[in-house]
Amino acid sequence: MAPKPEPGRRVVADNRSARYHYAIEDVIEAGIALTGTEVKSLRGGKATIGESYAGPSGNDLMLFNAYIPEYLEANRFNHDTKRPRRLLLHRRQINKLIGATQRQGYTVIPLKIYFNDKGRAKVELGLGKGKQLHDKRETVKERDWQRDKARLMRDKG
Repeated sequence: MAPKPEPGRRVVADNRSARYHYAIEDVIEAGIALTGTEVKSLRGGKATIGESYAGPSGNDLMLFNAYIPEYLEANRFNHDTKRPRRLLLHRRQINKLIGATQRQGYTVIPLKIYFNDKGRAKVELGLGKGKQLHDKRETVKERDWQRDKARLMRDKG
C-alpha cells in the first residue's frame, strides 16, 4: 500500500531512489525561489529531481540539476529548465547544512517538491551519507521482509 498523502500537501516531484542510495539522517523543509513560469510548470506536475542535489554557492544553498520543464504558454519569457535555484532557509540551517557537507562528508538531497496548504512551493531536503553496496542489499532485504510479514499478517486475518 502506498503511504497516504498528508492533508494540504500536493506532491509534484518525488525522489524515490534517494532513500535507496543514501542513509537519510535529517529532513528539513525549505522554500524555493522560482520564477512565474516555473511555478506554472510545477503546477502541471512534470518536474524531475532524480539526479538533483543541493550545495553551497557563496553564502546561499542552491538546488542544482533539478529539471522543471518549460511552460508552453510562456513563449519567449520562459525559464532555463536546469538552472540553479536558491533555497530559502534560515541562516543557521544553511550554515549547518554547508558545514555537514564540507566537514563530515554528507550530501544534501532533495526528497520531494510539493505545494503546501498555502500554495507555496516547498522542497523536502534530506541530509544523508551515501550507502555502500552491502547496505543497499540490506535495505532491499529488509523491505522484502516487511512486505512478506504484512502479507502473512493480512492472510492470517
